[in-house]
Amino acid sequence: MAHPSKDITGTSGTQLSGKKIALLVSSSVASFKVPEIARELMRHGADVYAVISPSTEKMIGSDLLEWATGNPVVRELTGKLEHIALAGKSSGHVDLVLIAPATANTIGKLASGIDDTPVTTVAATAIGSKLPVLIAPAMHEPLYDHPIAQENIARLKRMGVEFVEPEIVEGKAKIASTAKIVQAVITRLSSQLSSQRRDLEGHRVLVTAGPTVEHIDPVRVITNRSSGKMGIAIAEEAWSRGAETTLILGPGSVTPPPSVKTVRVETTEEMLDATLRELKKGKHDLVFAAAAPSDYRPSKPAGHKISTRKEKTVELELEATPKIIREIRHASPNSFLVAFKTEHGVSNEQLVTEAFEILSEKTADLVAANDVSLEGVGFQTETNELFVVDERKKVIHIPLAPKREVARQLLDIAVKRLKV
Repeated sequence: MAHPSKDITGTSGTQLSGKKIALLVSSSVASFKVPEIARELMRHGADVYAVISPSTEKMIGSDLLEWATGNPVVRELTGKLEHIALAGKSSGHVDLVLIAPATANTIGKLASGIDDTPVTTVAATAIGSKLPVLIAPAMHEPLYDHPIAQENIARLKRMGVEFVEPEIVEGKAKIASTAKIVQAVITRLSSQLSSQRRDLEGHRVLVTAGPTVEHIDPVRVITNRSSGKMGIAIAEEAWSRGAETTLILGPGSVTPPPSVKTVRVETTEEMLDATLRELKKGKHDLVFAAAAPSDYRPSKPAGHKISTRKEKTVELELEATPKIIREIRHASPNSFLVAFKTEHGVSNEQLVTEAFEILSEKTADLVAANDVSLEGVGFQTETNELFVVDERKKVIHIPLAPKREVARQLLDIAVKRLKV
């Protein structure tokens, strides 16, 4: 009989369905957040197995963690070889090891190859088995900033361990939010799945992302709220599946992925020029027009900063910017083109209808549409939701999920249609 605590499994999504996660808990005060982390992982479909050390048990009881996960808690290593069963090269090993919270002491032991507790032994076994390992540090800021602690973190990163960076607040490196930790788990496992596929090897992919800006004067611009995160997620996904990938990225604070060739642009005209230059370099099998370029620009931008003291009112005459989608189709008619459609405050039916209208113009092969008025959807969020339509009147709904997971599902649809 299933443990009653597992009744919540999958209630918030299926991104982690079928995934087993070892949740290793070190003796930080932040361990009080562990039940919440475990439960949220379960709500996204995961099966969670907690591992603690004797010091941890002084901070948080094993009974509470068994209630949270619905699974027995590993409190010591016995003849059952719990560390091998969870993180070794056995058939039933977990898909990912999450250390949350991780103290400076635990991080130092792992970086030095010391395994003297169930927590460090399971973690060391996972590293040796090349399983995905995520660490969410929690400690006082001076401990986190200590040069040796930073060296230990850098050393573990070189081994392939990933970190969910803490939040520096009130002199403490506080454990990242539960939402951020869960998202990191989903992203890591999505990335692992993508890299295993390699179904775009030998293919070229071009992605546009982010906003563009149009100048009113040298210091003021017209723009929109796009962050570029969705396009970046698509570029990362395409690259992880083996594609030769180029990202045309508008202005903003987001950092482009180091593994992907990135061309930074500012205006819509610059984005168009950069896109056409890349297309002229050779055939691109897939093009994702995920950017949100400005639709209008001032017809006569001022050559100097407009003085607010002298000018109480300013009249702007706007003119349309070039339609990048149409230019892409004209320049590369054989590319499989995925367009994006953003609406605000419309019904799902109207959203899909708007997407089909783009298809009727013969400018795209797929249209991914979303409504940015909904919480967690689209601009400046870590998540997204899409309705993907094609010319065969087929509609596929990608439910709200981290953008990397949405990108994976969108690539699945495009690759299937491309028949690579």
